[in-house]
Amino acid sequence: MTTVTRGACLATAVLLWFCVCIEGRPKNPGTSYKVLSPVTQDNLTVFPVVTESTYDTHRFLTLDEGLRSGSVVVTEEGGTPGLVRPRPPRDGSPEIWQELPQHPRRGAEVNRLVLTNNSDRPLILLAGEIVMGGKQDRVVGKDRLIPAKSEPIDLSVFCVEPHRWVETSALFGGAGFVMAQPSVRLKAMADKDQQAVWNEVARSKKFVADAVSAPAAQAIAGSSSYAKTMENREVQERMNAVAVPIERSYDKLMHELRAQNAVGAVVAVNGEIVWADVFASPSLLEKYWPKLVRSYAAEAVSALPGRATWVGAVLSAGDAQHFLDDFEARRESVESEPGVYRNTELVGRDFEAFVLTSLLPGTGFDVHIAKMRQ
Repeated sequence: MTTVTRGACLATAVLLWFCVCIEGRPKNPGTSYKVLSPVTQDNLTVFPVVTESTYDTHRFLTLDEGLRSGSVVVTEEGGTPGLVRPRPPRDGSPEIWQELPQHPRRGAEVNRLVLTNNSDRPLILLAGEIVMGGKQDRVVGKDRLIPAKSEPIDLSVFCVEPHRWVETSALFGGAGFVMAQPSVRLKAMADKDQQAVWNEVARSKKFVADAVSAPAAQAIAGSSSYAKTMENREVQERMNAVAVPIERSYDKLMHELRAQNAVGAVVAVNGEIVWADVFASPSLLEKYWPKLVRSYAAEAVSALPGRATWVGAVLSAGDAQHFLDDFEARRESVESEPGVYRNTELVGRDFEAFVLTSLLPGTGFDVHIAKMRQ
């Protein structure tokens, strides 16, 4: 009996190893990337990340694209209207639309929204993306993929607008160029704790308010919205003062290195590496870059004055490369929707990383890697 049990265990282990291998997650997600010399503005430093191998990502839809076109609909839990889907035509006749059962109405909840992807393209959701409207603004809590023509799904989110529970509109819209800064994204992705998100939002708003004029600070204090804080005219000017030179320098650098494929960035604030975002293709990075670079700028603007020992500390590309290469995990957990995506969480000695892998037909590659210093 013992021999049979051990044999069965060995067979199971081999099968599990085989399943992981064929689904295509590399042992070390960082090994195929190269970090270039940085561009710096004030206390923000950005290291471009390039790679020799990229993937075809044209079929993927971003949240901004979906909300703008109306093909992606986000509503409060319990507020989903009657939904329709095209029924496949017969004998060449036009599409026939059919009503689907309504999503169960359980009433609005702080940490739940309902998303429907009516597009014929799979949707990418990135942790940190903000949707505005409903009873509160929310931030997406984790990276995931939503299949084309999907049924309504429960979307796990975190509130970034405490104190409001009054509906401003039934449907949610994107927050333009606003994406939650790395410190807020960290609380949502790694801590997965609403109070921690609220605390970080409050901290960020306080230090942003300290950096602007008294009238702007008063306007910030009078709003509970993190997104509206970041859209405040003076805050935008502060962020643009940091972000725009970074954008121009990054674009100039990549123009000079046409043979390189820019797919991401390693980010340092006050001389400390804090974050990295890496995508499967330059085109995906290009779509997210305006939001990302401003989220990095928001982190820089709201950084604690005098934090650490920053006095213009110089970081090398080697420092950033070391951060990006280290994926040695002490703990690993996987969340997966078979045939759609896998989200792997890797916890190391001083970092936490999330690897979103597409399992859709014809893919099997890492769509997005987010890595944060803990």
